[in-house]
Amino acid sequence: MQYALLIYTQGETAAERGPREMPRAVAAVLERPDVTGWVRLQPTGSATTLRLESRRVLLTDGPFVDSKEFLAGLILIEAENLDGALAIAAELQELDITEAIEVRPVLEQELGGA
Repeated sequence: MQYALLIYTQGETAAERGPREMPRAVAAVLERPDVTGWVRLQPTGSATTLRLESRRVLLTDGPFVDSKEFLAGLILIEAENLDGALAIAAELQELDITEAIEVRPVLEQELGGA
């Protein structure tokens, strides 16, 4: 089953820190075969949010949620079950690179359309 590890932080994002090398311990986890993909996100100031209000689409600069913690990136993993996904998340959390990691199952369905 595929899980998304949503990485939340209060500090600066990788983009704000600049092109420093990723810590080897983190890189080692991301290179494992059960990690199927990952991305780091630009700072929250680069976000644009779309909302539907009174049947009109409104654009707002910045993230939708006003919070001390923000989504800094996500990691996609393959795990047999939630316990396996939590073990990988705990391994990352112990590296002290983030404030919180949300573990969420990915819906396994085909997308419709073209």
